[in-house]
Amino acid sequence: MATSQIETVNTNADKAKLAFAVVLAVAAIVAFYLLSTQGPVLQWGALLVGLAAAVAVFGISESGRQLWAFGRDSLREVRKVVWPTRKEAIQMTAYVFAFVAIMSIFLWLTDKTLEWVFFDLILGWRK
Repeated sequence: MATSQIETVNTNADKAKLAFAVVLAVAAIVAFYLLSTQGPVLQWGALLVGLAAAVAVFGISESGRQLWAFGRDSLREVRKVVWPTRKEAIQMTAYVFAFVAIMSIFLWLTDKTLEWVFFDLILGWRK
C-alpha cells in the first residue's frame, strides 16, 4: 500500500473555525455553571448542546477532517489484526505465569545467596 504525502494548508478560515470551536466549548462550560440555579435539565442541556456545536464546528475544519480520517484508518487497521484464539491466549498467559514463578525463585535464591555471602562469610554478623 503506497502512502501519499498530504499537504495541509491552514487558512485563516480554518483557524477561525478552530477558534470558534474553542469559544463554543468554553461557552458551554460557562453556561453549565451559570445555569446551576435553573435546574439540572437546562444546565446539562446547555452543556451538551454547546459541546455538540463545538464538535460540529471542529468536524468541518481541516483538523477535524484529518482526525476523522485517522480514526477511520485506525479502525481499518484494527480489523486487519489477527487476534489469538482462546487456546493460544491461555497458553501464552500460562507461559508468562511460569516465567514469573521461575524468575521469582531465581531472584529469591540470588538474594539469599548474596545475603549469606556478605553477612555470614565476609562480615560475620550472624555468628
